[in-house]
Amino acid sequence: MHNNLTKKQSYLKAQKKIKDIKGFYIHLVVNIFSIAIIVTVNLLFSPGYHWFWYAVFGIIVAQLIHAVVVFGFPNYGFNKNWEEKKIKELMDNDLKK
Repeated sequence: MHNNLTKKQSYLKAQKKIKDIKGFYIHLVVNIFSIAIIVTVNLLFSPGYHWFWYAVFGIIVAQLIHAVVVFGFPNYGFNKNWEEKKIKELMDNDLKK
């Protein structure tokens, strides 16, 4: 019974992770097209002033934040499993006492 529950929980976690990753890639594709449109509009209507850099910078920062939320920094402990790892570590320390 416990093994079945664990498998189901693992499956649901994996399913959510896949949904998050797909959302990230959709966001990336939309941002690429948005940047192309913004640059085109800027260069067509006001070629003397390149204001598109501000918009591109904002879009890139938003994409990087989305990447950190989805993928995290596993080498530094900043990923989605850090809560589970910390709980396990605290429980192990409590059992050793």
